[in-house]
Parts: sequence; structure tokens; C-alpha cells
Amino acid sequence: MIHVAGLGKRYRVGERERYFALRDVLSRAITAPFQRSERREPDYLWAIRDVSFDIREGEVVGLIGRNGSGKTTLLKLLSRITRPTTGFAEIQGRVGSLLEVGTGFHPELTGRENIYLSGAVLGMNKRDIDRKFDEIVAFAEVARFLDTPLKHFSTGMQMRLAFAVAAHLEPEILLVDEVLAVGDLEFQKKCLGKMQEVSKSGRTIVFVSHQMNQIRRLCERVMWINAGQIRQSGPTGEIIAAYEAASLQQDSHESLQQACFSRWSLGDGSNLLRDGLSEVSLHFYLQLSAAVRQGHFGIAIIDNDNLVLIGWGFDNLDLGQGAQELVLRIPALPLRPGAYTLMCSLFDGGNNLTGGELVEQWHAVPPLIVDTPPLSHPQDRWAGVLNIPADLQVCPSTVTAGDVSGQE
Repeated sequence: MIHVAGLGKRYRVGERERYFALRDVLSRAITAPFQRSERREPDYLWAIRDVSFDIREGEVVGLIGRNGSGKTTLLKLLSRITRPTTGFAEIQGRVGSLLEVGTGFHPELTGRENIYLSGAVLGMNKRDIDRKFDEIVAFAEVARFLDTPLKHFSTGMQMRLAFAVAAHLEPEILLVDEVLAVGDLEFQKKCLGKMQEVSKSGRTIVFVSHQMNQIRRLCERVMWINAGQIRQSGPTGEIIAAYEAASLQQDSHESLQQACFSRWSLGDGSNLLRDGLSEVSLHFYLQLSAAVRQGHFGIAIIDNDNLVLIGWGFDNLDLGQGAQELVLRIPALPLRPGAYTLMCSLFDGGNNLTGGELVEQWHAVPPLIVDTPPLSHPQDRWAGVLNIPADLQVCPSTVTAGDVSGQE
């Protein structure tokens, strides 16, 4: 459905010239012959450079990356909003895009007129739009303001209407840029449900979001855009894990003495946790230049917001000089998918309360990557930190309203 080869977009970076009054213009005209002109070399920025990929029919592909990495520029090139500087993109099918609030809408036209305008731009005839009109209005919840000019709509109302039109007019390819980041929680829930419905209908979707939980639920494949180029592309869990791990990379040693922690791993030798509901073992490998007597070992699991999720401390450790291995066994570690830092500390001659002499404090590298199926709330803000399965049943109540009011 989408074939991209060597695609690139270059912008010229420059500053707007400040405002000049008439006296400034006359002064510059008089003094210009006596001044040496210096031509500045133009400064160019490649927002997208040498990008190539293919997306098959029915695929749901996520685009992730930091702000300014080129994700929105790429969608604008695919939508034909922006002309490429190099390369080309072949699109097979009708494209619906939702890139910014009100893109493709006219502020002077009413909500009703904009529905027909947007539908016509997507290649729909009036009969097709009439057939979907009531569904669009019901989804957007703007029936009361349907004959009001769009310029009087709030940002949330414009976004609801724009998403409703793009999702209901059935384009073969749907390009969506951070639409679920706008609007209230109920609207986000409706959008996510509609996206899942659209993805199951066999249409092709390219979805940009900074909410990794949404990407995990919707997308089969992910492309990581970094500095205008595709850094990695592949299965969703694998690429998101690499992206989140990169944000946590840092100096692994904050040692006061000779470094003793050398590496760590899970029981299978990797740093990738795929089953957090069974027993998990963490193996820490040390090389001690001197023995540790009555020592203390502490470990904490820290999330991307530097929040300590859980920590343990172990006292009265006697570790001999040379190579040592510490094995931490945990009955279960039901963390939601993501990247986590393991912060380890070793003290000589201390305990949980009094401390002791710090041997080393270590941010373990690589990070712990949890790549389990997401089981918590689909919205990141309500997903919490745990990933525990749950089942909801609806049962007839045996307690009447009178029984409840009579209880003390």
C-alpha cells in the first residue's frame, strides 16, 4: 500500500529580519555603498533524510521517536501536504490523514459543510457521505453545533469532528498523528476503540504516538525515527524495548572505590523479561578487590520517571575477595511493559539502618526490559506500574435498595 524510497525533506533555517522604520531604510541606503557586504552561507536542516520502507495492506504500523525526530514531517510527505526534496513515496489507495487540529477544514464553514468538504477531499461522493453522516455526528458529539461555523468550535470539538470524519469515511490508508493525546479521557477511550475497530477491518494505518501502551495495543510493527532517519524497524515489543532502553542509558558506575559490579542478567542470561507472573531471578556478578564483612546489599527498581517502584535490602553478607555472584529470586514481577533501571548498592560493615562504608553504587546496564502483553488500562495515565490480569463479571444483585439503606 505504501512504498517509500530515499525520501528526504530539507528546510532552510533562517531568521526573520526585524522591522525597520522609514528612517532606518533611508540610513541603510546611504551607508550601504561604504559597507563591505558579507554573504552568509545558507543553513539547511534535513527533517527527513534517505528514508525507505514498505507497508503492506492491512498493516498497523507505529512511528515512535523523540519530539523533533521527523515523525510528523514523514506523515505530511505521505499525505502530499509537503513536497519531498529527494526520493518518492508511492501510495496505493485513498488516504485519510489526521495530523493537526482542523487540518483540511475551513474555519468559515459550518461543521456540517466541513464534513462534506472533508469527505470530498477524501474522494467520497455525496451518497457515501450521507450514509455515514449520522454516525460521524454521533461519534463527534457536536449535533447541537452542527450548523455553527467551525471557527467557533473549541479545540476539543474540532478534534472530535476531525477524527470522526477521518475514521468513518473509510479511506484505505489512515495516517494519524497524536490524535489520542488531545481531548478528555472519554474521547480518548472512544478513539482507541475506533482505531482497534478500523485496524480489524483490514485497512492500513500509520499511527504516531508518545504513549507506548497505545502503540503496543494497536500496532503489529514499529519504526523508530531518530534525527530524520529510521534507526530501527521491527516487531512492536522489540523496537519499543530498544527505544525505552536508550532513554535510560547512562554511566553505569558511581563508585567511591574500585568498581566491583561487572554485569547482571536474568536467569536465561538476557535482560528481557517476557513472563512477570512466574518466578524471576536476577543475577549480579561482582569482582571484589577486598573482602566485604557484615555487608549490606540494596537493590531498587526505578521507572522512567525516576520513581522507585520497589526495593529490597539484605544485611550480614560475607563476600570473599575475587569473583562473586548474588542471585535475587522474586516470586513474581508483574510490571507493565517498559524499560526499568536496577539501582544496586553494596556497603561494607553496615545494615539497613546504619549504612556503612559504601563500596559501590551502580545503575545496572543494560536496563531491565519488560516485554509482556499489556494487561492494564490502555491509557498510560491510568495504567499504573503493575501488569496483573483481571476478570470482570456482571452478576444480578441479590441486595435491594431497601436492604442497603437499612444497613448501619
